[in-house]
Amino acid sequence: MAASVLVLNSGSSSIKFGLFDISAAEPALLCTGLLDEHEAKPRLVVKSPAGEHLFETQREAADADSVHLFTEVLGFIENRFGDHRQRVIGHRIVHGGPDYSGPVELTDDVTAKLEALAPLAPLHQPRCLVPVRTIRTIKPDLMQIACFDTAFHHSMAPPANRFAIPRRFEARGIRRYGFHGLSFEYVAGRLAGIAPELAAKRTVIAHLGNGASLCALRDGRSIDTTMGLTPLDGLVMGTRCGMIDPGVLLYLQQHEKMPVEDVQHLLYHQSGLLGVSGLSADMRTLLASHETAARDAVDLFTFRAAQQVAMMANSLGGLDCLVFTGGIGEHAKKIRGAIGERLAWLGLRIDAAANDEGRERIGGGAVETFVIPTNEEITIARHCAALLRAPHIA
Repeated sequence: MAASVLVLNSGSSSIKFGLFDISAAEPALLCTGLLDEHEAKPRLVVKSPAGEHLFETQREAADADSVHLFTEVLGFIENRFGDHRQRVIGHRIVHGGPDYSGPVELTDDVTAKLEALAPLAPLHQPRCLVPVRTIRTIKPDLMQIACFDTAFHHSMAPPANRFAIPRRFEARGIRRYGFHGLSFEYVAGRLAGIAPELAAKRTVIAHLGNGASLCALRDGRSIDTTMGLTPLDGLVMGTRCGMIDPGVLLYLQQHEKMPVEDVQHLLYHQSGLLGVSGLSADMRTLLASHETAARDAVDLFTFRAAQQVAMMANSLGGLDCLVFTGGIGEHAKKIRGAIGERLAWLGLRIDAAANDEGRERIGGGAVETFVIPTNEEITIARHCAALLRAPHIA
């Protein structure tokens, strides 16, 4: 009987998943799915790797708790792919803190430690851990593995991972961790396959989406990134502010008398593209709008992105390669073009025709430029398969 791993990638309003056959050296995708719990009627959609609809169902909201929804997912997989023994479920976990630099089995003790990290990623961490608890209720003997967005950045060293605050806080784990590591890991691997001559050179990967960050790589390893202790720092995002003067937060609390919970909600849910435009957090909507505020939001997004690519280039001592990925990075040619124009002084030259057509390589010369779709799910499947093959597991 073939073996499989179910990968769950939990977002703020939905869960993407992929089922992979892990019998061979490289995981093979069997199906993909979307579990949307925040529609009026929570919906489950499953498709084949070719995009064919395999299964779709909706539940009345009153009948749709997480146990029902995950029972539906696991039941479909068992009925459709019963010849693949379910070995493990792999989870994308946003924050691993200082202790977890690689995949780990989700025991009760590990899960409790990860729940304690929720203040460092309040929008994401609890959401990532709900499926862990739910599946443990449904199938308590099924092994579950955590793969961390912070793990890829454990290669970062001082001064890049340090805040300029008293060192006693650093000893308590208050430092820059970075996120989107599973995406950066996948894209770095794809870049090495596409252009092996660039693998050891100075590369910046721009993961641009509703959440957005940059990673500076040398020899395929993270040496700097734009997110820090939490997923709030760095670039302008869909509803998150990115880099901000800490004095703004003090002002809001001291003079606007905003409770800390309201400030947190403002920074995570009401800022970024949504806050600046007053219209939408969706880049597609803003690019289609003729409103001045929409143009202002797009302009700030590309300004900050180019500014912080330059910061990453400084950490690298130069720039040989820029890679765009993520929903905006992969699909918004106007954003890629605008960022390229702002970085022309650095030697970046985006080919307009290649960019318009969405080719893989969209620029050459002093700075090679690529568009590489990310795939966090297969990265998690690879980690799970490797951990299962470890002697202490087998």
